[in-house]
Amino acid sequence: MQLLLQRMARASRQPLYELAAVQARHAYAAAAGVLEVPRPELAAVRELQVQTRSGQLAARLFIPERKPGLPVLLFFHGGGFVVGSVDTHDTLCRVLAQNSGAAVVSVEYRLAPEHRFPAAVHDAEDALLWLAQNGAALALDVNRIAIGGDSAGGTLAAVTAIRARDLRLPLALQLLIYPGTAAWQDSASHRLYADGPILGQRQIAWFFDQYIDASQREDWRFAPLLADSVDGVAPAWLALAEIDPLYDEGMAYADKLRMAGVPVDLEIYRGVVHGFVQMGRTLPQARQFHADAGAALRGALFA
Repeated sequence: MQLLLQRMARASRQPLYELAAVQARHAYAAAAGVLEVPRPELAAVRELQVQTRSGQLAARLFIPERKPGLPVLLFFHGGGFVVGSVDTHDTLCRVLAQNSGAAVVSVEYRLAPEHRFPAAVHDAEDALLWLAQNGAALALDVNRIAIGGDSAGGTLAAVTAIRARDLRLPLALQLLIYPGTAAWQDSASHRLYADGPILGQRQIAWFFDQYIDASQREDWRFAPLLADSVDGVAPAWLALAEIDPLYDEGMAYADKLRMAGVPVDLEIYRGVVHGFVQMGRTLPQARQFHADAGAALRGALFA
């Protein structure tokens, strides 16, 4: 990890928080995939259009084998609600499909600052409802749905799992990869890693300034730690990076779920930073995560 961080420092890339949002998206996309494992070939990959209350969203369906009735993971990419896309997380979704045996639907939810909170939340909920209503036409088993995401996508997954409970839409699992869950970035891990690496306080503040007004930050749809109740939500599998400002709030959310009687599996990957799951070309911890997440999805969706 240290060697990789040294190489990144030598590359001298301009921080995203010094760029306009559109420039930041291009920079993030240009760097995506550089450190990932080779892209797996799957039985099929299809482009979809998801109907939501605000119009259509692009999505991508990853099919690991041509077999009707596959269970499915609905996935939301990370990127601070400002950057990231289906393309930047294509390899990760392929790996999850290959390792789990389940189909994956990755959603191109709307990004800030063009679409501020709660636009992404609405898109995530609407995507789940669309999948439940239309998945059978795609030869998917809509009675076996998991939901997941990394970073900001993990936040959306956690929030949508609560909404799924309220809508009486059963989920098999919520797969939360270093999710943001707190309203304010004032925990010990945020103070410890305020200057990074990879994700520091200035970057987090820039993301959230683009996404949400300060007056809205205690809305549980931004900070699921503040949800009145998480009783009865789907079982959770959490993956946290040890060297990550979001570490403490991930741990706190795992505790909140456990206190509500929700089954929780928690994996802590030692010595790695935020975003490590897309660094499998170099990091064995990323490849271990790929195996662990695949096993968690298999256990939940094929039991």
